[in-house]
Amino acid sequence: QYQFYKKNICDPRAILDIVHKHEIDAVVHFAAETHVDNSIQQSDQFVKTNVLGTHNLIQICKEQIKQNKLNKDFVFIHISTDEVFGHLEKQDPAFTEETKYDPRNPYSASKAAADHLVRSFISTYEFPALILNCCNNFGPFQHKEKLIPKIIDNIILQKPIPIYGKGEQIREWIYAEDFGRAILQVLQYGLVGQSYNVGSGQEFQNIDLTHLICERMDQQLKRKQSSKQLITFVQDRPGHDFRYAMNSGKIKQDLGWRSQTSFEEGLDKTIQYYLSQKQNSNTASI
Repeated sequence: QYQFYKKNICDPRAILDIVHKHEIDAVVHFAAETHVDNSIQQSDQFVKTNVLGTHNLIQICKEQIKQNKLNKDFVFIHISTDEVFGHLEKQDPAFTEETKYDPRNPYSASKAAADHLVRSFISTYEFPALILNCCNNFGPFQHKEKLIPKIIDNIILQKPIPIYGKGEQIREWIYAEDFGRAILQVLQYGLVGQSYNVGSGQEFQNIDLTHLICERMDQQLKRKQSSKQLITFVQDRPGHDFRYAMNSGKIKQDLGWRSQTSFEEGLDKTIQYYLSQKQNSNTASI
């Protein structure tokens, strides 16, 4: 029960064409350039997509509301990131919805700018929007430039696993289906104008995460030689944030949402997905 359109969010005509074809109840805006490494190499594309693309979407929706062409209960859900808040030291409390913005790379700066645009439309035009700031997602179908699928893929191929610095950076991870449930909860019960932090409380140092994936993969592949020997420490990237952590108390208390998937359970599902993809690929090539 869906229709797929491959369009550019920076193209107003393409977006208007979709809006005019359907009775829109809600827009959930995920579309973004997301990989920090890429933003360091090519920041202009991040500004174009994340800032101008977001402005294009909210501007079009605002005008359609004005013309009574969207459903009266229309809502715009803007998907953001924990990275807009900057970074934390190990002993610091987790980010709340009131934490001051302090983006430290072109990606997080472009997402912060998008958040500010959405908030400005809420204040100036009473635009019916909400913002979700979420921790690192993982699960099946994720792009292989991301950390977890890259580690899994390199283990399968027995290629070096590049780890920045000493791998001491700390990230909070949530299984993608749990975040999907948070979005549905906000769509149904969230208050317009509010923002909600979404996290699992499951934090890992990058090196510990890598060791865990190696152990799980070796079990699945029945390898006697540890994949940990593939770990290769490389020069740290510029301005690498040390730690992100989200305080999800608001969405838990106000909307009754809880993360349901343990990291280990989600990781096993993710590993199984990428192993099956590899197996299917090998079968197809034969």
